[in-house]
Amino acid sequence: MRIRIFRQAKLFAFFCQFLLVAVLAIACHSTTTPHTLSTDIKECAQAYNPNTDYFPEKVTVNYATGFEVEYYKNYKVVTVKNPWRDAQVNFQYILVQCGTPPPTGFNQNQVITVPINTVVSLSTTHLPHLAKLGVVDKLIGVSDSKQVNTPEVVEKIKEGKITKVGNNASLNVEQLLELNPNLVMTYGTGDKQTDNYPKIQEAGLKVAINAEYMENSPLGRSEWLKFTALFFNQEKVAQKIFDETVKKYQAIAAKAQSVKNRPTVFVGFNFKGIWYMPGGNSYVAKFLADAGSDYLWNNKKSSGSLPLSFETILERAANADYWLNSSQSWKNLKDLRDQDNRYTDFQAVQKGNVYNNNARINETGGNDYWEGGISNPDVVLSDLIRIFHPEILPNHQLVYYQKLS
Repeated sequence: MRIRIFRQAKLFAFFCQFLLVAVLAIACHSTTTPHTLSTDIKECAQAYNPNTDYFPEKVTVNYATGFEVEYYKNYKVVTVKNPWRDAQVNFQYILVQCGTPPPTGFNQNQVITVPINTVVSLSTTHLPHLAKLGVVDKLIGVSDSKQVNTPEVVEKIKEGKITKVGNNASLNVEQLLELNPNLVMTYGTGDKQTDNYPKIQEAGLKVAINAEYMENSPLGRSEWLKFTALFFNQEKVAQKIFDETVKKYQAIAAKAQSVKNRPTVFVGFNFKGIWYMPGGNSYVAKFLADAGSDYLWNNKKSSGSLPLSFETILERAANADYWLNSSQSWKNLKDLRDQDNRYTDFQAVQKGNVYNNNARINETGGNDYWEGGISNPDVVLSDLIRIFHPEILPNHQLVYYQKLS
C-alpha cells in the first residue's frame, strides 16, 4: 500500500514538473530547471536536428570486456555483456540526449535521458568514478555511508547531503522513491534472492548494472570509469583520465618485467575450512605478474577463485617468499597466529614477509583498497613492486598495503 502511494505521488510530482517546465519555457524567465528534473535545460538540445551528432566526444573500450557502447546521432546503446559469473543474460541501456526524441523499438525501461542529474550508487566502487568525473554533486544516495572512503563523498555525507538507502535484502525502496533519482547504479550476482535491480525496476526507477568486478585485469576494472561517464556525457574527461592511468600503469609495469629474480607469492587465508585462491586468469594474478612476482597458482587457468584445503595450500606455499591479501582484520602477525597457529608453518610468516591490503580502512570498517584501489591500479601496482622489488621504486611509500609486524 505504501509503495502504491509513493508511485502515485511520483506521478503527481512528474505532472507538476511538466507544468513548471512549460510555464518557464513560455515565460522565458529562466534557462535552468529545478534540481528534481532529469537534467539542466542548458545541457539539453534546444532545437532537435536529426543530422546533428550530439555526442562529438566518444570513448573507446580497450581493456574492459564486460561492456560496449555504440554511438548514434542522438543516443548511445550501452550493453553490459557479462553482468555476473555464468550469466545467460545481458543488459542494454539506451541513453538519449535530453531534448531529442527517443528511438523506437526499445523497451521504455531501457531508455534513460542523459546527462543524468541525480544518481544513487549501491556500490562504493562507483564512487571514485563520480569524483574523477567531477559529478559528486549529482550523488544523492548510497547503500551504506559507513563503508565510504572517497573524500569528496565523505564530505558530502558529513554535510547531510547523502541518504543511506541500504542494499540487497535491506534495500529501502520507499526511500529510493522519495529520492526519485534519475538513475540507480548497482551490480548483480545472479541470485534472485539478493539482487536488487528487479525491485528497483518494479518501483519504476531507472537502474543500471555496473559489472566492473567481473573483469579479469586491473586496467579492465578501472576502465569502467567510462561506463559511468556515459550517463553524464563525460566521455572526454573519462577518456583523458583513463589514458593517463594506462600510461602510468604500463610504465611502472615495464620496470618490473626485466627482473631476474621473481619471488614466489600466495594470497588469501583459511575461511571456515576453505582457502579461496584466485585462479591464474584473475585480476589478482595479473597484478602479481605485472609486479614481477611468481604467483604459485598462476598455472591454474581460471578467472574465479579455487576452493582449496589448508593442507593443499601449505604443501605448495610452505616455502613461498611472500604472503599477501590475508584477512582484513589482521593488523599484525599476532592476529594471524591467534587465528590459526598453523599459519606459522609458512616461511613467509617466519621471515615476516606478510603484507595486507588493509592500510586504508576507515573507522567504520570500509576498506579503500576495494574503492579507490579499483580506480587507481597504477598505485596498487606501485605498492606491489615496492614490496617485491624495493630497489625499483625506492621512493614509493605504500598506500593500500602494509607489512604485518
